[in-house]
Amino acid sequence: MDQGPLVIEEIDAGERLVRAFDEYEPVKAAFWLKASDEEQRYLYLASDGIDDTNFDVAYGEVLRLANQMRSPYLDPFRVKLISGQDPLAQSAVDINRRFRGPIATRFGGKSFGGLSVDDVYIYPSPLPAAATST
Repeated sequence: MDQGPLVIEEIDAGERLVRAFDEYEPVKAAFWLKASDEEQRYLYLASDGIDDTNFDVAYGEVLRLANQMRSPYLDPFRVKLISGQDPLAQSAVDINRRFRGPIATRFGGKSFGGLSVDDVYIYPSPLPAAATST
């Protein structure tokens, strides 16, 4: 995948992963982040249930879920799991508190959780109900 703008297919695939992972471990915050000093964009999943003792098991769950999804728009090796206490997670939580509602928030070219970023796409928390087809 090239590192052009974040596209709707990536956003949707990320949302599906967030929803599925939330059933395994409650997600406190989720966001796509492109750090200024990195070439890749990553999907961050933050949970209070993730710590040094279970990172490997949680990453195994990400791999399992991504394999089930089989989306060309989601690379499981571009997913980062962080604690809900991480400064990046806290920044996303703070933004979601300030901008409540079912719409994602987007930031670019600013400091986010102490990190210089080019782009951050923050999923609303909690995610609105998934659309169902009839």
